[in-house]
Amino acid sequence: MAVADVTRRPETDDDAAFLLDLYRSTREQELAQVDWTDEQKRAFIAMQFKAQRDHYRREYAGAHFDILERHGEPIGRLYLHERADEIRVVEITLSPSVRNQGLGGALLADVLAGAARSGRSVSIHVERFNPARRLYERLGFRPVAGQADDSIYLLLAVHP
Repeated sequence: MAVADVTRRPETDDDAAFLLDLYRSTREQELAQVDWTDEQKRAFIAMQFKAQRDHYRREYAGAHFDILERHGEPIGRLYLHERADEIRVVEITLSPSVRNQGLGGALLADVLAGAARSGRSVSIHVERFNPARRLYERLGFRPVAGQADDSIYLLLAVHP
């Protein structure tokens, strides 16, 4: 799938509602299993989103925090932290309406191609049982050696 019709732009404060809704969409299955009120779920999502956002900005200062758009409408987010020898994919999340259409793979393939041109590796953290891990492995990502077997997250990388 071509990514020619997808553009990236830096996120702004005006994107807050879209980003919160996008984050919520990633937690729906998990929240469907708890016996909480809608109000409790909204509060939990807002708290978790803020914690994630604060963590990303603290741990990945200087990263590109971009909104993905198609035809002027936001469809996702792509956060990249570029280093001298590596590009870390901090986050890639697509709106439910564009998931499972090959777009995520195409976007990551584009990141991998750019990294290869500059001789850098690409890395990404993924939960061990996240279905997206299969996509990352199809694209050539492999677990980085020396990780604890009991960790929830794996660091995967593709080296040039």
